[in-house]
Amino acid sequence: MPKLKTHSGASKRFTKTGTGKFKRGHSKMRHILTSKATSTKRKLGGSALVSDADHYNVSRMLPYA
Repeated sequence: MPKLKTHSGASKRFTKTGTGKFKRGHSKMRHILTSKATSTKRKLGGSALVSDADHYNVSRMLPYA
């Protein structure tokens, strides 16, 4: 059987947790941070989980994660 290729962009953005879910980061934290509220920046700095609707597509891109 041929090996499957990992999507290199997805491998930089998602990591698999111990329970099999995928962890992701938030967007809108690269620049223009002076106009954002401190509470917004604090919330966006943390990680989040990929939604159930997107879980199948992310798992297809990361076959060996």
